[in-house]
Amino acid sequence: MNHDMTPRRRFYNGCMRTLMYLSAVLVAALTLFLIAYVLIRGVPNLSWQLLTTKPSYLSGTIGILPDILNTVYIVILTLVIVLPVGVGAAVYLTEYAKNRRLAGLIEYAAETLSGIPSIIYGLVGMLVFCELFGMKTSLTAGALTLCIMNLPTVMRTTQESLKTVPQSLREGAFGLGAGKWRVIHTVVLPGSVDGIVSGCILSVGRILGESAALLFTAGFAHTLYGFFEGLQNPGATLTVALYVYAKEQGEFGVAFAIAAILMVLALVINFAAGLVGKRLKRREGR
Repeated sequence: MNHDMTPRRRFYNGCMRTLMYLSAVLVAALTLFLIAYVLIRGVPNLSWQLLTTKPSYLSGTIGILPDILNTVYIVILTLVIVLPVGVGAAVYLTEYAKNRRLAGLIEYAAETLSGIPSIIYGLVGMLVFCELFGMKTSLTAGALTLCIMNLPTVMRTTQESLKTVPQSLREGAFGLGAGKWRVIHTVVLPGSVDGIVSGCILSVGRILGESAALLFTAGFAHTLYGFFEGLQNPGATLTVALYVYAKEQGEFGVAFAIAAILMVLALVINFAAGLVGKRLKRREGR
């Protein structure tokens, strides 16, 4: 077939192939450069004292243990709230909703929410959760704001996964006398676990990388609290701490150390996502 191509067609195909190769190389090079630059600048500044202590303004030491714990707290609370709500909304829209116009309106609203800048979420979260609901600046207010931000992601990934479950499985379960809810939680949901896990992983990645919304709602305190006490008080996550140390205090070494931690966390999350996806596909193949 290649011998039948005109010289002009062969030249066009060669140019397109070269452009694709160059694009792939450019993306890979930029990604590797970013990872290498952050790790080279950040890893030498990591120390056991930095990771396991809190800041002390009297002694002049800097520690990010409160920021690490605040990040863990806000991830846990956000997932505990957003996963049931997002999965429940996806199940309703896919399995129960009879009014397709209403379902389409909800899906359109979710798509709109996913495109709103995070700084607007932070402003609305500050006005609603911090002031109107009286939560003040706290990790709980920040987690609720992140729930609204991540709800479209969890809902859409779960919904798309639910749609991939063959209708014949549902009909077979109904034929055996199973009720609607029994079919959903014994047939449909187990078949869409990969979508739920993907939504969870994407949400964790967005929570770890969010700073603008949390500056307005969670604050930037570096105080060490327990879990329940910490949720009621302001606190800085790792990304907010990175901003504070780099922009407000000029501690670029600490900022790059935090960036290296976030980079490693992002790589671990992506690696875990790949392992979970392969394991689920292998289980479905059996």
